[in-house]
Amino acid sequence: MDADRLASWEDEQEKVLEALADPAVVADQARLRQASRRHKELESLIEAGRRRSQAEEDVEAARQMLAEADGADRELARAELERAESDLHVVEDELRQLLLPRDPNDGRDVIVEIRGAEGGEEANLFARDLFEMYRRYAEQRGWRLEVLSSDASERDGLNEVTFVLKGADAWQRMKHEGGTHRVQRVPVTESQGRIHTSAATVTVLPEADEVEVTIDPADLRVDVFRSTGPGGQSVNTTDSAVRVTHLPTGIVVSMQDEKSQIQNRARAMQVLRARLRKLEEDRQAAEQSARRRSQVGGGGRSEKVRTYNFKENRVTDHRVKLTLHKLERVLAGDLDELVDALLLDERERQLAEASGAGDAPFGRR
Repeated sequence: MDADRLASWEDEQEKVLEALADPAVVADQARLRQASRRHKELESLIEAGRRRSQAEEDVEAARQMLAEADGADRELARAELERAESDLHVVEDELRQLLLPRDPNDGRDVIVEIRGAEGGEEANLFARDLFEMYRRYAEQRGWRLEVLSSDASERDGLNEVTFVLKGADAWQRMKHEGGTHRVQRVPVTESQGRIHTSAATVTVLPEADEVEVTIDPADLRVDVFRSTGPGGQSVNTTDSAVRVTHLPTGIVVSMQDEKSQIQNRARAMQVLRARLRKLEEDRQAAEQSARRRSQVGGGGRSEKVRTYNFKENRVTDHRVKLTLHKLERVLAGDLDELVDALLLDERERQLAEASGAGDAPFGRR
């Protein structure tokens, strides 16, 4: 192990521990979260770095044993060297993974928006299927799901639904779900048994804290109106629904599910902060659009990220070219195989980029 690299991590860890004991840092949620996260990262790096140093020593000792052995002892020494080299490769790979760029949104809760796109009412019915799929996946992962807003369609589908997923790994495992999801099946409205193709869009946003996004009240136009649609008479007797427009960007968020105007406004601001935070991230990265546009595009079937084919009992993720013939299980929330494939693809691309840039994560003695 590069002794200088390990020593630098240990020095940084001491400084981070000092920061965690600083009352000013403890009082600042953003700084405290950043310091806590870095402390956890450094613990993993230092522990892996020390194991790599030990593994290098074991390899050198095994080589020395092989050089000095004779007769039957040589085979034992050769086996010990192979084992030590295998252990070294394992910990080297672990270090490479740890040194990949960290997603700044890991650990955040997630706001998900699902909308019916091409296909009329069939698209809205599929939007509900996707919502139920993610609801069941959240249950399996132990996440908490909170619906912020929903708009039911005529045949019990969803024109759109917005919800929050709360869980330590929610962003990590949901961030690749954004995009256009395509369904191929015989709709309930089809009388001749013909297969139709429809689509729904999924947008995935990391939730933003109030301290991270400063919103000038003068930049907001807040309209109140009477709630409509499902919800009972009690929500329709007062102007409790809220529409918040962020004038500089033109972003509009409407909420009407709560009976209280105050609650609807709080939820609208929650979604608005997430959208504005992502908009700023994209601007800083010199991208031309916010995450919502890059994920959803125009909602057309040709922009699909995943296809759900009922006749063939098939789900295909087009980004990693993975096909699973277990549609019912996927719609029941069994998403881990798809999610793991997407995360593996992300890591492999990061490793390839790091290797292509000649960025060695550690050096040999």
